[in-house]
Parts: sequence; C-alpha cells; structure tokens
Amino acid sequence: MTVKTEDVPQDLKYFKDRIVRDLIYAVDGDGHYTPVLSDGWSVKNDALNAVWDDIREQCGEIRRQVLAKEASPLAYHMKKALQDVGMLASYSGVPKRKIRKHLKYDEFVKSDGETLRRYADALRITVDELKRVDEWR
Repeated sequence: MTVKTEDVPQDLKYFKDRIVRDLIYAVDGDGHYTPVLSDGWSVKNDALNAVWDDIREQCGEIRRQVLAKEASPLAYHMKKALQDVGMLASYSGVPKRKIRKHLKYDEFVKSDGETLRRYADALRITVDELKRVDEWR
C-alpha cells in the first residue's frame, strides 16, 4: 500500500510528549518515496491496546503468585518490562542460571544488594520498586 506524505497517520495516543516516533516511507508530491515521521496510527494503537491488556492480565496472575510466595517479584517486573531471562542476563550482566534461581520467591529474598541493583537498573526501576508488586493499572 502506498501512502502519500500528507496521509501519514498522526495519532498521538502512545507518542504524545515522547521522543519515540514511527518512521514511515510515503510518496511525496513528485512520486518519490521519502521518510516521514508519524505520531502514531489508530489501527496500531488498537493492536497495542490488545497486547498491553494481555500483558496486564499476565502480570496480574504473576502478582497473585508473588503474593502467595509461588514466584518472585523479579518474575513480575520481567513480564512488565517485556524481558525474558536471556534479555535480563544481557542487560544486567547476571548469569541466566542465577536469574532462573531468583525467579523463585525464597531465592529472590536471599539476593544480595548488588544483584538487586543490577536487576533494577536493567529493568529501569529502583530496588525498592523491584521488591514490590504494586497493582498495575
């Protein structure tokens, strides 16, 4: 589908007051493809809403598991940040084996401060936030 530069969507729902924007290639007045920044698109926003609703639901289930001490707060924050064990290991420098161990509640509570700081930094939250599983709205 070819889009003219003046028809590039500009729906600000997810991008308002943000640095991140979509780059779309559209046809200019001379018929040449040119890059145009887009502030969003309602169809994409609807798809993102569905995905985020699913992630919130999964986080709610993990939160219940954390409160029952069946999973660690780390599992909750990893899901919320869309990170898996491999990604968190890469971002934090903590070995995958250790991360898997810390996904268990009893092991997580024994974690040292430096490891918690590395997790928190990689997840872009504070250590205090990492230890909590506040309900996500």
